[in-house]
Amino acid sequence: MLVTGASSGIGRAAALALSQRGFTVYAGARGPLDYEGVTRVELDVTNPDHVEALRELPIDALVNNAGIAVIGPLEYLPLDELRHQFEVNTVGQLAVIQACLPALRHARGRIVNVSSIAGRVALPLYGPYAASKFALEALSDSLRRELRGAVQVSLIEPGAVATPIWQRTLDATDMPPEPYVAMAERLRGMAEEAPETGMPVGVVVGAIHHALTADKPRTRYVLGRDARIQAILDRILPDRVMDRLIARIVEQS
Repeated sequence: MLVTGASSGIGRAAALALSQRGFTVYAGARGPLDYEGVTRVELDVTNPDHVEALRELPIDALVNNAGIAVIGPLEYLPLDELRHQFEVNTVGQLAVIQACLPALRHARGRIVNVSSIAGRVALPLYGPYAASKFALEALSDSLRRELRGAVQVSLIEPGAVATPIWQRTLDATDMPPEPYVAMAERLRGMAEEAPETGMPVGVVVGAIHHALTADKPRTRYVLGRDARIQAILDRILPDRVMDRLIARIVEQS
């Protein structure tokens, strides 16, 4: 199987765990890996040559995990940053899928797209990232229906995970202008707590493994108490009520 974004976080943990469970793992990464037991594949999902080379891999499954996070108020968001967000998280994901589909069709294999609860619920300042995940969810739904009977497609929708991704993102992001400074500080506090309060990355890896091996994998894996609550509330609450609830949560952080 191919795991993209395998240099850190969920991708690294998934590649390691799947290798230890006896799978042959191709680990897609832009840079070197700090672990063994996998075959590294140079992969920037926005590089057409890297993506085209994936057609040569004899794979039965794809774990589409590569991604970045762009955050900030939409009022001031540079449009090139939004384009880059979509190129990596959405267009790049589909490019990898297209390259791998001949092998996956032949194997009657599996595709696991790693999304986020942000693919259902968009928090303030997380608009670019959430938009890319909303789009990935739509592509996954269409793809699942197009490939029915040929390739299984599943989505992983975790809430907060005990990885430093959001802290790294916030550290690399300039403080927005007023009136967004206080909101950004509150969200920074939430991100700083994630490595301690988020779910273990092993929970996500377990869901990926189930999606790859179960006779009847789920179409969606909503992971974490926070994600399950958000998904339920988003389904049952009117938009304005959900807006007030999110504002209250952010203000208390």
